[in-house]
Amino acid sequence: MSECAPEPPRLVFDQQSTTARRLLITFDDGGVSAATFIADMLDSRRCPGHFLVTTDFIGTPSFVRASHIRELHSRGHVIGSHSCSHPLRMTACSATQLDRERRDSVARLQDILGSTIEVASIPGGYYGTNVAAAAAAGIRHLFTSEPVISVRTADGCRIYGRFSVHQGVSPQWVGSVIAVDVWLRVQRLVFWNAKKILKKAGGMAWIDARRRIIAARSR
Repeated sequence: MSECAPEPPRLVFDQQSTTARRLLITFDDGGVSAATFIADMLDSRRCPGHFLVTTDFIGTPSFVRASHIRELHSRGHVIGSHSCSHPLRMTACSATQLDRERRDSVARLQDILGSTIEVASIPGGYYGTNVAAAAAAGIRHLFTSEPVISVRTADGCRIYGRFSVHQGVSPQWVGSVIAVDVWLRVQRLVFWNAKKILKKAGGMAWIDARRRIIAARSR
């Protein structure tokens, strides 16, 4: 996990009907700040969060412990899976690897909470039909990183896009996302699709370049 970028919060639009949308806030990975800082901030605004946890790292330095996960759940926040090991390219995983990433992660969280896990997000933003098969592990709500507000369904699993809120963006930008600004959506979608092409063409070179950029920013 140390090879992965710290994930930003992401905004999700849950289409309740043709006229109503609900805004969700998600946090990937399972960093300990979920329990030590973010939950308090959300609670003060009566806003539940969706915390998607990479289960192989539970209890390791800077990540949540099982007790944190139970506390977040008891406070009304949603707990979901962000895979077991956070593969850098989910779509490149074999069927056996995907099965472990889905099923073992869900089983670990269910063992901690004693309740069903039906929510998950995809590491790295990589999405394909093989990844969508997460429904086979009982997942009913799957978050991608595609910046769209539409919600589609595959084999009984609802699939949502998300808008990443990166460090340094303005409150006005966030307000435009919430207001579903059409021009902003077009910009983000064009950027996302261009990045998706680069990811596919670049392979491991893209991932190595991303690591170097992240390391430079953290200095």
